[in-house]
Amino acid sequence: MNFIKKYKSISVQARAAIWFSACSILQKGISFIVVPFFTRILTTEQYGTYSLYLSWLQILTIITSLYLYYGVFTNGMNKYDTDRDRYISSMQGLTLTITAIVFIIFFATQNAWSDILGLAPHLIFLMFVEMAVTPALSFWSGRQRFEYKYRKLVIVTLCKSIVNPVLGLIMVSLAEDKATARILSVVIVEVCFCGVIMIYQFLKGKCWIDKKYWKFALGMAIPLLPHYLSGMILNKGDQIMISKMVSTSAVAFYSVAYNIGMLVQIFTNAISNSFTPWIYQRIKADKYEKIPETINFLMLLVAAISLCLMLLSPELVLLFGSSGYASAAYVIPPVAASVFFIFLYNILATPQFYFEKTSFLMVSSILAAVVNLGLNYIFIKQYGYVAAGYTTLVCYVLYSIGHAIISRKVMKEFIPGKILFDYKCVVGLSVFVIFAGIGCNFLFDYKIVRYGLLVIFGVVAFAKRDLLMSNIIGLKKK
Repeated sequence: MNFIKKYKSISVQARAAIWFSACSILQKGISFIVVPFFTRILTTEQYGTYSLYLSWLQILTIITSLYLYYGVFTNGMNKYDTDRDRYISSMQGLTLTITAIVFIIFFATQNAWSDILGLAPHLIFLMFVEMAVTPALSFWSGRQRFEYKYRKLVIVTLCKSIVNPVLGLIMVSLAEDKATARILSVVIVEVCFCGVIMIYQFLKGKCWIDKKYWKFALGMAIPLLPHYLSGMILNKGDQIMISKMVSTSAVAFYSVAYNIGMLVQIFTNAISNSFTPWIYQRIKADKYEKIPETINFLMLLVAAISLCLMLLSPELVLLFGSSGYASAAYVIPPVAASVFFIFLYNILATPQFYFEKTSFLMVSSILAAVVNLGLNYIFIKQYGYVAAGYTTLVCYVLYSIGHAIISRKVMKEFIPGKILFDYKCVVGLSVFVIFAGIGCNFLFDYKIVRYGLLVIFGVVAFAKRDLLMSNIIGLKKK
């Protein structure tokens, strides 16, 4: 009862934040829970085809949607707050128009596309169907979040998250072409949910083309396109290059390991969402004394979680994949280490965002993507798909170093003499995580050593539980 009273007493913004976070975690949790079922029903080549489809889908969606439902959308919701229905309707019209243009190009040269993407023409057709409808749900979700209307969003998101794998398992079990069945099940669910929302938003807004809204959206989105594409290539380019240079089955191995390694991101994203507003408030209030120690604690926490994931790599691959995926365990440590550096560079970039000095972001994204493609070309060819995990780690390490250098210059310009980061701790933990990402691979055959280290970490955490809890409680208050 006390919990219910406390819940009812908090603001609608706080309630919305709680539900949005819980919904995101549950959505990702469900998607991870069903992975072991699909990796056992599908062959490695079939699962690799499905993973390759998802990789190309995420890259091409940037081109067909221009990511209009991200930062551009928020600005539009603010700027056109009295005409949101028409604004959203016209944004749907714009994404559908771009998708149609790209589809016409595909239809005229489908054999060339099939060779480039490594997918059959019918799978590329399904991809275009999915790219046509999914922006509608993103626009609708963005509006629900913007207006703190969390109930409908939570219901729709959870229903879609449950129906997707259930239908997928049924169709895959019954079909001979299981890769196509899995992709088709996803497209059917997207059309059913997103298609209905698309029609609803068109009926409310009654607009396909509005020159003012299109000009505003294109003017903001097109300059950001290289940044978004580079970031996605850095995330998904590995799988595409593995499919070209090794095999589709190798894509399956890498995909399973990569997703396991990225599990830590569920935790780091939650931290970032809470930490960023707090550090902005501290900088605005000119209160810097608590920032370095808070960042140190967060980095230590993320490093510890990443290390535990690395030590359990063989067991996690067996759980999410099967014995046939055993070699994929060697990808998890460098990918888990990469998550630490993704978290780190987001923290290090804070001064750039706060003082609106973000020109380095686009340059760094492009450079990181180019370096990643170059390293992949050299090392995947020589050492196989496992090398892609280490090339990813190298790129995120370089990315973090670049952000540290630029942010230091920004702080010298705007807040000279103030300290946001304990660079000794940053460097020390970074070196530790890098060596852990390499060293854990040599411990896979020694279960006693790995389990012993985990027990030691558990004992230390229990001994320091008061300090740990006081820091966590302090973070919650912040």
